[in-house]
Amino acid sequence: MESSTDIIYVDNNATTRLAPEVVEAMTPFLTTWYGNPSSPHPFGNEAAKAIVHAREAIATLLGAEPEEIIFTSCGSESDSTAIRSALETQRGRRRVLTTAVEHAAVLNLCKYLQHNGLHVDYLPVDSQGRINLEQAKALINDDTAIVSCMWANNEIGNIYPVEALGQLAHAHGALFHVDAVQAVGKIPINLKDSSIDFLSLSGHKLHAPKGIGVLYRRRFTPFQPYLIGGHQESGQRAGTENVASIAGLGRAAELAMAHMDEEQSRVRAMRDRLEAGLVASCPDPLVNGDRQSRLPNTLNICFRYIEGESILLRLYETAHICASSGSACTSGSLEPSHVLRALGLDYRSLHGSVRFSLSRYNTDAEIDTILQVTPGIIRSLRELSPFGRL
Repeated sequence: MESSTDIIYVDNNATTRLAPEVVEAMTPFLTTWYGNPSSPHPFGNEAAKAIVHAREAIATLLGAEPEEIIFTSCGSESDSTAIRSALETQRGRRRVLTTAVEHAAVLNLCKYLQHNGLHVDYLPVDSQGRINLEQAKALINDDTAIVSCMWANNEIGNIYPVEALGQLAHAHGALFHVDAVQAVGKIPINLKDSSIDFLSLSGHKLHAPKGIGVLYRRRFTPFQPYLIGGHQESGQRAGTENVASIAGLGRAAELAMAHMDEEQSRVRAMRDRLEAGLVASCPDPLVNGDRQSRLPNTLNICFRYIEGESILLRLYETAHICASSGSACTSGSLEPSHVLRALGLDYRSLHGSVRFSLSRYNTDAEIDTILQVTPGIIRSLRELSPFGRL
């Protein structure tokens, strides 16, 4: 197995490397200060103080108040908690509105809810993955308990008009949830005076460890805990806190604040150079998504008549480049991406998409390598394809 130092990692929408500063922040709570934060003695109090500090750091990143931050195990738990809570606290309402391009964490929960008698409306997207607010307005009514929409799409990078969608939800008394797993740390967020009632984030998408997430709950929003047990998280999420990971997420939030301008400038410039180079040098490319409103780190590009999995294999074999053909939660399936299907791509385009998602740890030299090897890979695979030679 190659050393990680030999890898060109451009799959950051799937997961990110741990920042060295995050490892440093976590280590004391894995070794020295291992006490239970609920214990009454000073030893446990060191862990409790770390949780307080992390809660404050995450609140600052989100433009929220510390008491609005609930620590969870992951973004999926946060999504489920928000949506289930809305249905529990608004028992007379039996409808959920979401989009056709949500992450599986929301879509599969919605399928489960449908199976159990609730009605779910799926807002379609156009060929660039954009939603229509007039269509959303027509689908929200007084029976809608919650509207759930991702802030940014994990596959194509589209950024959605969540503030406007939240206002439409509130006009009918519905709650509004945003899956911000891909957005947090990449674009500025300020939840003060926003229309967002619940927001989900996941630590491993912003250089913190796997297994830690956050649910933002706007103060006074009706709430029913998903995990019931002890008093942790002010009774909003039972279970002894994952102190080391919480400390790591808090440090990652501080780093995200410090590097936000870099995400918007240097990372965006690398993405744009990669896109321009591939479009200019590869046969028959198609950039998927809304090129005017998307994350600064994400490029989803389709090469017709070629299997995306073959491209990924050749990229790794040639230069140890780790990219993706879509969401990490669906990449084990032979079915094409539901996001790309929602865009209406034809069959020969659906299977040839590759997602490059960058981070601040990527370099210009790595972009150079990708641009050097990819065109030859695409041309050789096209030669092998019976359709590519037509």
